[in-house]
Amino acid sequence: MAYVVAQPCADVLDLACVEECPVDCIYQGERMMYIQPEECVDCGACEVVCPVEAIYFEDDVPEKWSVYTAANAAFFTEIGSPGGAITVGKFGRDVEPVLSLPAAKPPAR
Repeated sequence: MAYVVAQPCADVLDLACVEECPVDCIYQGERMMYIQPEECVDCGACEVVCPVEAIYFEDDVPEKWSVYTAANAAFFTEIGSPGGAITVGKFGRDVEPVLSLPAAKPPAR
């Protein structure tokens, strides 16, 4: 089991979760963060600091965002388990369903 980042994170990229994660298992895609399920130790530290409530324990992901459990795992299909997000930096890609989301509108000035 692991924690999962769901749709509310798309285009937010707050990074509070990254700063709180004790094992550095939250990786940055182009538009969203992803949790490496094999590196996650299920501590929940990321969940409580997420400003948009996008992080859920795998069994608690709301049905409307259930596809994000597989999406978090799919993000790591090519890269595997790098052993820490800080060492690899931002990945310039995302996976479905994030790829199909409409682009967020920039904040009003």
